[in-house]
Amino acid sequence: MEIILKQDIKGLGYKNDIVSVKPGYGRNYLIPQGFAIIANNSNKKMIAENVRQAAHKAEKIKSDALAIAEKIGDLTLEIGTKAGESGKIFGAITALQVADALSAKGIEIDRKKIAFSSQVKEVGEYSVKLDLHRDVKHDITIKVVAE
Repeated sequence: MEIILKQDIKGLGYKNDIVSVKPGYGRNYLIPQGFAIIANNSNKKMIAENVRQAAHKAEKIKSDALAIAEKIGDLTLEIGTKAGESGKIFGAITALQVADALSAKGIEIDRKKIAFSSQVKEVGEYSVKLDLHRDVKHDITIKVVAE
């Protein structure tokens, strides 16, 4: 089943993308929740017109995302947390903690745009991917230290 996404959905696609999903997922979840519409000819034409009209706005959003990525650069965040003697931390480092550490540096990023390659459950260095825009992804390093 082909659908047109009305908003960004992690792991599926971005707003105005035409994606193919299983019929049950589209009919029972995405469409009733308002996340998508069926990709028929009239809806495809409507979305194409909307995309064409919003092209200059999209370029500004992309340039803003590139500016944020440039501002971040090779930033290494240091996040302090309680840890045991073996180096295991109590709980895990979450996207919210990374977002708070970034905002302390003056960079505002939505926590939903932060993805870990693996769970952070020990003291050490980890790579974190920031999804700033459809075409702009940026990696930063976080250093987890014991308090």
